[in-house]
Amino acid sequence: MCVQMSNVELLSVCTVLQECIDQLSILGHIMPNSYKGRPEADMVLSVDIKAVMEQQRAAELNLKVARRGQVGKSQLTEATQELHRTQKELNCTLEENPMSPDTLAKVERDRQFLAQVLTEVLAELQEKGMFHSLLLAVEEEKKKKAQLLDIIQREEESRLRIKALQKQLLDIGKKKTVDLQKRDEMTAFLKDQSQEVKLHTALERKYVQSSAEVLVYQGRKRNSQKEREMEEEIKHLQDALEEERRVHAEMTSFLKKQQTILGEKLEVWMERYERDMEDKQQELSNMRNTKAINLLQLQELAKKYRESEQVIIEDRVRKEDLRKQMEREQLEMDAATMIQSWWRGTMVRKGLGPYKKSKKPKAKEGKKGKKKKK
Repeated sequence: MCVQMSNVELLSVCTVLQECIDQLSILGHIMPNSYKGRPEADMVLSVDIKAVMEQQRAAELNLKVARRGQVGKSQLTEATQELHRTQKELNCTLEENPMSPDTLAKVERDRQFLAQVLTEVLAELQEKGMFHSLLLAVEEEKKKKAQLLDIIQREEESRLRIKALQKQLLDIGKKKTVDLQKRDEMTAFLKDQSQEVKLHTALERKYVQSSAEVLVYQGRKRNSQKEREMEEEIKHLQDALEEERRVHAEMTSFLKKQQTILGEKLEVWMERYERDMEDKQQELSNMRNTKAINLLQLQELAKKYRESEQVIIEDRVRKEDLRKQMEREQLEMDAATMIQSWWRGTMVRKGLGPYKKSKKPKAKEGKKGKKKKK
């Protein structure tokens, strides 16, 4: 959008722009190259810092006095605010050092840009009476600023993503480190196990070999000992066999002699047996006859015994009956005696029969008359 200006306004604007260009030119000669290596720049900065430091000390002193109770509450609040303000000024002064290279470079760029824009606007105003270049410069600067903000925003997002990725990478690195450590530990453990297995296998092989050698040696020793024992046993059996053969021959000859002797004795004993059998047969027949006689005598004695036993039993029964009868008679006699005694006592007590009391009335009357006389 362009506005047509009058000659007076155009002249005034051109004069102002020319003055601004001149001031920017003067500023370009003053800063930043003119202060480089000059003590005035350091003096200017040191003066500002000293002033701020003095204000800081004064504010601290006021705050100490207020805390001691020498001033009121409002003054204490003012002293605190003054201390905070001087602290901020000190921080800004230290942070915004005009002598820093970044600040000087930025000021120089802004000065050159502003001088160029004002020069172009002044030339356009002098030639055409318009300031279209100023609007273009402003729009272009806005676009640059928007691009810069976009770049800053993307840079911030990229920074956040980088931080997240760095954190993720750090976590992955830690995890990988832990995994590698575990794998190293597992590798070391497996190596130890392998060494132990190898050592155990070597020890087992050595033990098996030594055991086999010992077993072979013991087997050979036992076999040799058994061979010696068997040889001794064979020798002993051979001696025993010879002894048995000799004994067998002697026993055979002895038994043949004994057989001959026993044959002769058998004939003698057979003759004696026949003779003794005849004698014993005769004795047996005699004993049978004696047995028959004794049996008859026994039968007679048994008959007599039974008769005597019957007589004894009958006598015992008769004596038992007699004893019972005598006991019964004695009981009856005792009972009769007791009854008689009881009856006699009853008669005596009651005065019955011969024990009845006699009456004497005359004697009683005479006794009564005597009593009256008295």
